[in-house]
Amino acid sequence: MSPVGATILVVDDEPTVLDTVRDGLTAHGYQVLKASGGEEALQVVQGHQGPIALALVDVVMPGMSGPEVAQRLHEARPDLKILFMSGFSTEVVVVHGLTPGDPLLVKPFSLESLARKVHEILDYRSPFSRPPQPPR
Repeated sequence: MSPVGATILVVDDEPTVLDTVRDGLTAHGYQVLKASGGEEALQVVQGHQGPIALALVDVVMPGMSGPEVAQRLHEARPDLKILFMSGFSTEVVVVHGLTPGDPLLVKPFSLESLARKVHEILDYRSPFSRPPQPPR
């Protein structure tokens, strides 16, 4: 699947961030679902019939932390890719459960850098994964 047109779930407790990210991703051709926290994100994922390629998750939120949300989303959809975002320092982000190597977009970010990072994550294939098989 080409990254453009993919469905992305955006999870952030700040309505302005949710709307801005949704508008930016929509302008780049993505379908966007949004949730204002972890519980809502789980409900959205459970209620959405089609594939969701990526979850863009804020690290620091009330209730469930971003890494906890990501873990719960993976339980429901094991193939879901995750991109974290945060406006906090690296030290604060690590305290909330992010590990070195987790993909992170630091706020504030431009819509161009958002689109570039999302495209990069969606395009990434592990060198250890098997090539896609043709349909039978």
